[in-house]
Amino acid sequence: MRRVEYRGPAPTREASDKVPDHAYRLLDSGDGRRLEQVGPYRLIRPAAEAIWKPGLDDGEWNAAVSEFLRQAGGEGAWQHRIRLPESFEIRVAAVTMIVKLTSFGHIGVFPEQVESWEWAAEQIRNAGRPVSVLCLFAYTGASTLVCARAGARVCHVDASKGTVDWARRNAEVSGLADRPVRWIVEDVGKFLAREERRESRYDAIILDPPTYGRGTKGETWKIQEDLPGLLAACRRVLSPHPLFVLLHGYTPWLPMLSVRNVMEDAMAGLTGTFEHGELSVAEKGRGRRLPRGMFVRFQGRGATA
Repeated sequence: MRRVEYRGPAPTREASDKVPDHAYRLLDSGDGRRLEQVGPYRLIRPAAEAIWKPGLDDGEWNAAVSEFLRQAGGEGAWQHRIRLPESFEIRVAAVTMIVKLTSFGHIGVFPEQVESWEWAAEQIRNAGRPVSVLCLFAYTGASTLVCARAGARVCHVDASKGTVDWARRNAEVSGLADRPVRWIVEDVGKFLAREERRESRYDAIILDPPTYGRGTKGETWKIQEDLPGLLAACRRVLSPHPLFVLLHGYTPWLPMLSVRNVMEDAMAGLTGTFEHGELSVAEKGRGRRLPRGMFVRFQGRGATA
């Protein structure tokens, strides 16, 4: 187990929760790790994709104030070098997100999705009509808030009450608590089935399905088995002239083309274009991009009809 050796300036007071002008930067990556500036704090987290050598010297890495160390069973823990607050705020894609260092090594926001959020916001602003967006597996609400800020009515759905509460708090600190957002704590499949029965329709859908999951009542989710049915259910709640469907994926063994093929099947009969690619973050210095997942999206045509 590797431990962080702190060699930066000795802290003279408790770590501050002040929000700096910058929000997130990937400083370096390599040897299976990533060095990140998250608000005022420099962190190290695992990055199995980073099989190259780091670009920065040991002194830069040793200045990190905390590192997440993953153990053999997949679990892990943060090793702090200074006292950190329980949470702090950063700005990402023009919204404010509350950062918490979770026991899974997450921080409550996925910076590699920023370009996707900006793309979605542009589609909404250019639609020329009111837009309703459905965010599924919506986690702490970055997609929800970016779409709401762009002018959409949003329905935010996640099975975890804790993360929905976190997302609602993010809306408050972003100054978006008064935007038209429905906050739903429910299994995504059950929610979609009910919305279909109610004949509810959405102009755009953003979904971040997990590789594997278990619901509050023992429901199981396996992406290789359940993704086709999920996208088919999404298709049934789309409006006649949808704006887009955007999927983010983090299953390393599931090829992007497989996900794209499933989405093409689900969206059959709609006029539009499909795109797929890698989610990534560029290092601040050398500009090398660290791959962190994939996206597949459908962009409808005739959206203003």
